[in-house]
Amino acid sequence: MAQIFPFRAYRYNAARVELAKVLTQPYDKITPAMAERYAAASPYNLIPVEKGKALPGDGPGNNVYTRAARALEEWIRAGVIVRDASPSLYAYFQEYTVLGTNDRRVRKGFIALGRVEDYSSGVVFRHEQTLSGPKADRLELLRHTQTHTGQLFMLYSDSARRIDALLDAAARPAAAVEVRDEYAVIHRLWPVTEVNIIETIQREMSDKKLVIADGHHRYETALAYRDQCRSRAGHADPNAPYEKVMMTLFNTTGKGLTILPTHRVVSNVAGFSFEGFRAALADAFDWHSYSFAGATERPGAYEKFRRDLTGRGREQRAIGVYAGDGAYYLFLLKKGADLEALLPGISPAQRQLDVVLLHRLILERGLGITADAVKTEKNITYEREMDAAIADVDQGRAQLCFLLNPVSVGTVAEMAMAGEVLPQKSTDFFPKLMSGITMYRLKE
Repeated sequence: MAQIFPFRAYRYNAARVELAKVLTQPYDKITPAMAERYAAASPYNLIPVEKGKALPGDGPGNNVYTRAARALEEWIRAGVIVRDASPSLYAYFQEYTVLGTNDRRVRKGFIALGRVEDYSSGVVFRHEQTLSGPKADRLELLRHTQTHTGQLFMLYSDSARRIDALLDAAARPAAAVEVRDEYAVIHRLWPVTEVNIIETIQREMSDKKLVIADGHHRYETALAYRDQCRSRAGHADPNAPYEKVMMTLFNTTGKGLTILPTHRVVSNVAGFSFEGFRAALADAFDWHSYSFAGATERPGAYEKFRRDLTGRGREQRAIGVYAGDGAYYLFLLKKGADLEALLPGISPAQRQLDVVLLHRLILERGLGITADAVKTEKNITYEREMDAAIADVDQGRAQLCFLLNPVSVGTVAEMAMAGEVLPQKSTDFFPKLMSGITMYRLKE
């Protein structure tokens, strides 16, 4: 069963700082340019804690992690960050426009502490592999700061939406926190202190399974830290603060969840020929072109291509391709194609994913890009926005790009609970959760 707990979060003091100038995107989404912008916004911006900058001369006594811990301690002593008076759950709503559309949505969830569970317990499920480097970094940061500043993005299923109804009731007054981020997302937060509501939500969650949507590295860092603390203590104490981690939980059957595709941009392929590439895949794919002769015809071709990529993708497997030759292409898996033969050694569930079809068939057979080459990013980079991927080709930074439809929330949850791990960069849950909107201090 999923165990969740209220907690007294540490939060920025809105009387001392402007929240929009101190909160950040998650550490793994912060580019160097974003880090510089955050640092310039406020001396109390979370950036030196969330993703600090290495400096010449760093050593054991003064480094990214010691500076992060020192900054937090100083800000707490100065009253810039304060601890809430009462144990709370926190209703957390995000109002946003889906990128590339006029579709306005509100995603509704809540922040709580959740018990850190081994995957083998059958309570928490992952859908992505993790890398050792980011986990080592996050573990060292946690050791020094004893604080979780970033949110784990967790999914649960509640078809009756009982928890959603409680969150809606909690969100009727004016929000305690309202901040607009750099992507025009409005984040609102309401502390929920009423014991009967907290206990009701705890009961509702007690039979739920949790799927990690975003934050696999942070969750596995919490696991590793818990195990280290247990080893030092010589026993497991279920009430110890390291047995819990801060989570934001969203209902898979609620409104407002959005997964964006992550498009693939390809470069450095020796001897690349689009005709040769297409011929190598002719037995598996039909294709359609959306040609344009110049700038005036291009918008119409693009709109038709995008419409068909989405529409045809509901009926059959469809992947967009652009190589800068005056046309967009839609590759459609042939009806009756034998996926077991085309994708040997791949599970039936994995074969249904467009990203697996792209990597294991199109990239490997059509371009000779192996799984090892993908891991090292020798040939592949990633773009969230389709226009940015196309611009990489137009401006000569890439040879071609592959444009994908998003995977569904239901598919992510089903595959995770079946023990299936999706390929790298299969999902991009949008928007991201703001780091620093609540913080969990293990030492208190």
